[in-house]
Amino acid sequence: MILALAVGTYAFRLVGPALHGRVELSPRVQELLSAGAVVLLVALLATGALTEGGGFAGWARPAGVLVGGVLAWRRAPFVVVVLGAAATTAVLRVAGVT
Repeated sequence: MILALAVGTYAFRLVGPALHGRVELSPRVQELLSAGAVVLLVALLATGALTEGGGFAGWARPAGVLVGGVLAWRRAPFVVVVLGAAATTAVLRVAGVT
């Protein structure tokens, strides 16, 4: 099974350069693919931020993710975003907010 997944992953990586310039996507399809990528990333972010062990992760982690998101939106340096999110989560957990 792992070998099949490895071959499939490698094939996907080869398809992009192999088909570049040969396949023309309409602007509408490009828009949909862009929107789909954003939706998948937001779903991954929400799942990681809100759940732990099949249940709600508590309020400290989503608050830290929110602070990190705001800092990233304000174009803060990556280190500031990570440290801000981690510090927010840590302070809330020390204060007893789980």
